[in-house]
Formats: sequence, C-alpha cells, structure tokens
Amino acid sequence: MEDQQTRTSAIMEAIRQRIATRALVSGDRLPSIRQFAKIMQASPSTIVQAYDRLVAEGVIASRQGSGFYVKGRALPPLSLVGANTPAARAVDPFWVSRQSLDSDPTVLKPGCGWLPTDWMPNEALRKAFRTVARGKGNILSDYGSTTGALRLRRLLTSQFSEEGLDISPDQVLLTGSGTQAVDLICRLLVRRGDTVLVDDPCYFNFQALLKAHEIRIVGVPYTATGPDTEAFERIVLQEKPRLYITNSALHNPTGATLSPQTAFRLLSTAAASGVLIVEDDIFADFEIAPSPRLAVMEGLEHVIRIGSFSKTLSASVRCGYIAARKDLIEGLIDLQVATSFGGPSPVITEVIADVLEGGSYRKHMLEIKRRLEKSRKTVIRKLETLGISPWTVPKAGFYLWCRFPDGQDSTDIALRSMADKIIHAPGNVFSVSQSASSFMRFNVTQCEDERVFRSLEMMLT
Repeated sequence: MEDQQTRTSAIMEAIRQRIATRALVSGDRLPSIRQFAKIMQASPSTIVQAYDRLVAEGVIASRQGSGFYVKGRALPPLSLVGANTPAARAVDPFWVSRQSLDSDPTVLKPGCGWLPTDWMPNEALRKAFRTVARGKGNILSDYGSTTGALRLRRLLTSQFSEEGLDISPDQVLLTGSGTQAVDLICRLLVRRGDTVLVDDPCYFNFQALLKAHEIRIVGVPYTATGPDTEAFERIVLQEKPRLYITNSALHNPTGATLSPQTAFRLLSTAAASGVLIVEDDIFADFEIAPSPRLAVMEGLEHVIRIGSFSKTLSASVRCGYIAARKDLIEGLIDLQVATSFGGPSPVITEVIADVLEGGSYRKHMLEIKRRLEKSRKTVIRKLETLGISPWTVPKAGFYLWCRFPDGQDSTDIALRSMADKIIHAPGNVFSVSQSASSFMRFNVTQCEDERVFRSLEMMLT
C-alpha cells in the first residue's frame, strides 16, 4: 500500500509539473486514464487515485463522459525545470527537447531535429570565422544593431526577390534564433488567453512556446496538401484566433508540401478574417523545386515570414529573421531592444553572410539534397520491413512521419527505447488533439546506425 501511495504522489507531482511549465494550462484536457497509465508505466488504478486526489485539491476537474481538465486557477511562476528523471515526467514537448539536447554523444537521436555534424559545412564556417576575426575590431566587441547586420538583411531580401517576394531590408529584422522570432511575434501580437491556431500535428516547440505565454492553442487537422481548409475556415469563424503558425515548405513533422489550391484558400480566409499567418520557412533550402509560399503569393499584408539557418548551416551559429510589414517590424524592434538589447551577435551575422555569399553554400546544399534522397529511400525501406509505413513520402527534407502497425503506442516505444540509448519523437508530442499515438517522426539522417532498426524490431515483436 505504501508503494502505491508513493507512486500516486509521483503521478500527482508529474501533473503539477506539467501545469507549472505550462505544458498544461487552464482548460486543457488531461490524457485518458489508460493513456496516462501507459505513459507513466503505472496501473490504471494508480492514475485514477492521482486524478481523484487532484480533483479534491482543486487542481483539476472531472467532466462526466469527457475526462479530466485543468482548472482555471492562479499558476505558480513559470518554471521550465522539470523532474530529474525521464520516468518522473510525462512525455511532452519539453521531454523530447530535453532528451535530445542533454543526451551524451553515445546516444542515438532519430527523434532529433537537426543534421549530424559531418553533414554540415564545417570547413566553410571555419573559413568564415577566420575572415571575421581578421576584420574590424568593433565586430568582435560591440553590440549588434537593433535590426541586425544590413549585409545579411540585404542577402535575405535578394533571395526573397528571386522567389518573387520584393521587399526592402528595413522590412527584415534579424533575431537571436527562429524560436526567438516566434517569441517576439507573440509578445507583440498576442495576450494571455488569446487563441492561436497551429497545425495538428505541428512542430512541438510551437506548442511549448505558446503555452509558456499562456496562450490558448487550437489545432487544425493537417492533410498531405496542407491544413484542412474547411476545418480552418470553420475554426477561424468559431475561435476568432489572433495568429496561425505553420510550415508551408516541407512541413514539420509530416514532410508534406502545401498545394496552390490550399494556399489560396488559406490566404482568402486570412484576408477576410484579419488573421495573421506566421509562415516558418526554415526548411525552404532543402526543396528540390520551390513549393507555394504564402508570403510570395500574398506579400506581407497578412503573412509574417520567419526562418533561421540552424538546419542548413549550424545549430551553434544561431540567428533567425522576421520579414513583415514595416509597422510590425517597428514594434518588434522595440521588443528586441527590451529583451535582448539589440539584434544578434555581429560575429554570428557576419559569419553567416560570408558563408551565404560564397559559392560553397550552394554546393553544400546540392550535396545535402543528394544525400537526403538516398537516405530517405534507405530508411523507408528498412522501416517498411518492420511494418512501419510513411504517412506520405516527402519530396525533400529529412523528416518521415510514420505509422506503427497494429495500433502500437509510439510513446511507449519511445520510453522503452531509452534503455537502448535511443531518443525517439513520438507522435502525440506533435498533436494538440493527442490523436497521433500510433505515429512517430524519424530524422533519416540520424538513422544510419543499424541499432535504431534492431531496437524497433525488438519493440514490435
């Protein structure tokens, strides 16, 4: 009995921790008893007892026939510090990020969101750092300007112009990272309790960031050609959202590509309703041929374009950007001054500009695309022999969104795989509706070690 009471207390603390970190906010539905029992590797009776005790404490509420929900109550100060062991916290976006970022080099990471070190243009980066080190001393010692280096902003606007988006450098703001770009946009345009739409499934850190801002998140079902436009129109009408955040090129996690028809309907709905679309273009350079871009089709009246260089150049050389209307850029500049006292490091922006201006970047991306095509085919074949099938076969990029056979729970597989020193990204961390339990996102570039497939085979037999 004492062991059960101890386990019940641990379950309760895990739920409190999710509320403290904004992984769960007021009104959110908790996992079902059966589902949470699997996640926490506990008996259903233990979960029932934990839920009942939290109801008695006023932390959560029971709704007959619907489940358990977080109650509206004063939250503790935001803390992103979780429990000390993976088993002591739920498998949520913070869990996946922390496991991927903090694991030692011997751990395999098919669930992470970046390319291996030997795929990156390290020699070009070394050369650029040497060039910057020999340059003007103020670059090595001064703060960055409020908008970021003009040289890099001009390079970006030149690239946009080639795509058909003609804007001036003063419509581009450089930020510390792509994540900071979303954070600044939320600080400027959204207030606590406002509604923001994301794809379902979507990049899991969109959810983590929005919950940290105490923003209400509503998912839009995603299809092989983009968001379900009928559902999007209905949800916009019902929810009156402030923003919609999406990837249009090589969607994360599905790898799907937006169709022209879907893009047109999205933009028509946004224009009619006043919803701003935040288009994350971080995977654009991986495409073989450009797919439709919302910012290119509409300009920047109802679209804000963001991106970064962490996937193509280096996750260590952090810099993001925002392209938007001038009135929005002005407000974002003030926020960046308030939160970061200026733009990103001049050293970093000069290094990135050097690499982009040189011929090595285009050669690097051509080689990456060639290697990705080969890896994608190999990984699909190996997964299919295990009965794991891709939801769609992406045209490019490094993600595969795959379904497990026989209703296998990907969260359970992710937890068990940790014993094999393998980090996976189970489907429900990407899903607002928690409807992707049989899916998992694989990074094909991180699946070259046969231990990944041997471990999965053991899990499925």
